[in-house]
Amino acid sequence: MKGIIPSLKAALSVMSGLFQLFQNMGWRYTGFRIWYEFQLKTSILKRRFPVNPAERKILKLKEWQSFPINFFFSNGFFESNLNVKDLDYRALSKRVESIHQNRFLYFGSKWFTVPDWLTNPESGFQYDVTKHWTEISDFSLEAGDVKYIWEKSRFTFLYDLIRYDHHFGRDQSETVFLQIESWIDHNPVNCGPNWRCSQEITIRVLNWTFALQYYKKSSALNDELLSKILNSIYQQMRHVAENIHFSRIAVRNNHALTEAIGLYLIGLLYPFFDESGNWKRNGKKWFAEEISYQVYDDGTFLQFSMNYHRVLVQLLTWAIQLADLNHESWNEVVYDRARKSLKFLQTCQDTKTGWLPNYGNNDGALFFPLTDCHFRDFRPQLLALATVLEEKCNYGNGPWKEESVWLNLNPDTIEDKTLREDFQISTFPKGGYYVLRDHYTITFLRCGSYQNRPFQSDNLHLDIWVDGENILRDAGSYQYNTDQKWTNYFSGTASHNTVILGDHDQMRKGKRFIWYDWIKKGEGNWKEENDATVFDGWYIGFKKLGRNIIHKRKVTMVKGAFHWIVEDWIENVPEGILMHQIWHPYPAFFEKFTINAFHENEKVISFSKTEGWYSGTYGEKEPTQRIVFSTQERYIKTIICLKI
Repeated sequence: MKGIIPSLKAALSVMSGLFQLFQNMGWRYTGFRIWYEFQLKTSILKRRFPVNPAERKILKLKEWQSFPINFFFSNGFFESNLNVKDLDYRALSKRVESIHQNRFLYFGSKWFTVPDWLTNPESGFQYDVTKHWTEISDFSLEAGDVKYIWEKSRFTFLYDLIRYDHHFGRDQSETVFLQIESWIDHNPVNCGPNWRCSQEITIRVLNWTFALQYYKKSSALNDELLSKILNSIYQQMRHVAENIHFSRIAVRNNHALTEAIGLYLIGLLYPFFDESGNWKRNGKKWFAEEISYQVYDDGTFLQFSMNYHRVLVQLLTWAIQLADLNHESWNEVVYDRARKSLKFLQTCQDTKTGWLPNYGNNDGALFFPLTDCHFRDFRPQLLALATVLEEKCNYGNGPWKEESVWLNLNPDTIEDKTLREDFQISTFPKGGYYVLRDHYTITFLRCGSYQNRPFQSDNLHLDIWVDGENILRDAGSYQYNTDQKWTNYFSGTASHNTVILGDHDQMRKGKRFIWYDWIKKGEGNWKEENDATVFDGWYIGFKKLGRNIIHKRKVTMVKGAFHWIVEDWIENVPEGILMHQIWHPYPAFFEKFTINAFHENEKVISFSKTEGWYSGTYGEKEPTQRIVFSTQERYIKTIICLKI
C-alpha cells in the first residue's frame, strides 16, 4: 500500500499536467504535436526532407549581377554617408584578426576557438554529420547546449569582415566566400545539427544574402561558386518552407516571425527560384498574421523578453525597408505594431546607456550586428526602426547610427531635438508592464496574467535604475540546456525581485520551457498621491500551495527623491510557510543606497545575504549577493533610499 499511494499521486500529477497543457495550449497545438511526433517516430518526417538532392541550374554570375532587385546598397546612399566618427577601429581590427585565427565571439560576450562547424566549443562534443537532422536532439547532456553549435553557423561574424572592409578600404570577399563554401561542404543537405532549426537556417541565409549583395562584383565570385551558394540557399529555404508550420503552430514565437519574413525576403530577392512566388506570398501573409498575434495592441510582446523583442525589431526593420526599396508595402497592422513596439521599448530604456532591464529570456540573439555598441545597448536597433517608420528619436550622435546607414536609412533627417519629459507614467496592461520615469530614475514592474505561454515565474518583479545604473536588477536567464538547478533558479521566482513562499515558484515548473498553473488573474495600476507616485498590483498564484493565494505589492516613489517604499502582502497562505522578499542588488548598491524592512508593527526585519547569481549575457554567470527578508508573518514593508 505504501508504494501504491506515491505512484498514484505521481500518475495523477502527470494527468493533471497533460490536462493543463491541453487547456492552456489548445487542441490545434496538441493535435499538431501528436501528428508531428508520429511523423518523427515513423520516419515520415525524415522522408519529407531528403538528403543529397540534385544540383539545379539557376543563374550565371552576370545574369544574377544584373537582376533588377534593390538591396540596402542599391542607390549608393550608404557609400556616401557611412562615416562613423566614434568607430572603435582598433577593436574592429582585433575582431577581424581573431576570425582569421578561427576565434569567434559567442553571444556578444565570450570568445571561442572553433575550427569547424560541428564541434561544441563548450562541451567539446562533435556531432555526427551523417545523421539526418530528425535524429539529432536539441537537448543532450553529452552534447551540451546546441546553441553553441548554431552560433557560429549563424554567420553574424560576416558583419565584422564587411564593416572592416568598408572602413579600411580592404577586400576580404575571398575569406567570406571560403567560410560560406566550407559550411556548405561540411553540412550536407538535411544532415547534422545545423539543419535542425529552421530559424537558424533563415538567419544564416539572410546573413549570406547581405554578404553576397555587398561583394556582388567581387573577383572572388565566379559562376561555379555562385551556383553552389545559390543551390544551398535554395535547399535551406525549401527546408524552412516545408517545416514552417512547426514554428507557426507548436512554437509560435520569434521562430515563426523569423521564418515567415525569411520566406518573404528570399522570395523577393531571389525571384528566379521556382517556389519564390509562393514563398514571398505566404511569407508576407504569415508575417503579418504573426505580428498581429504576437505583438499585443499596447506594443508588448508575447515572449515577455526584452532581447527577443529586439529580435522582432530587427526583423521589422528589414521587412519594412526592403519592401519599401522594392516598391512594396505591408498590411497596416505591421506598421502599427512596429510603432507601438518602439514606444514600449524606448519607455523601458535607460537614456544614459541605451540598455533595458535584463528582463525575460535572453539567448544572446543579435541577428545583424552592424555597430560596435555593447550587446545590451538597444540604440542601434531602435534608431533604425524609428528611422524606417519616420518617427523622431532623441539619441543624439554616436556609434549607434551606423546600423541605420548600412540599411540605407538616414537618421539625421528625423532626429528629435526635444528633451524627454522629466516625469512619465506608462502602463502596458496587455503585457503587464508598469513604468515610472523621471529625469534620473526608472521604476519598472511586471504584473499581469498569461493568455500565452509564460517563460519565467516572475510576477511583481521590480527593477530600479538610477542615473544609468541598474541598482536592483533581474538576474537574467543564463543558459537553456544546463543543469536543472540553474534552469530552475534563473527561470524561477528566486532570481527576481519579488516574493517567494518557502522554495515554491509562483507557477509550477514542468520540463524544459513548460510551466503549469499559469497565473490567470492579475493586474496593476499607477496613481498619484500628494508628493508621491504609487503602483498597486496583485495576482493569484502559488496554486501548488493552495487556492486563491494572493500576492499584493504597493510601490511608492517619493517625487524628487531617490526613495522607494515597497509593501508586500500575502493572503490565504497555509501556516508554517515562510514569506521571503528577494532582492538582487548591483555590486555597488551598499556604497550608495540603504535597504531596510519592517513588519506591520514597524518591527525591523533583518536581512540575510545569500548566494545569488547574475547572468548579463547568454552562457555567462557570476556569483553575486542576494538580499532576502524572511518572516512568518504576511506583510513586509521595505524602504530603499539613497544614502545621505
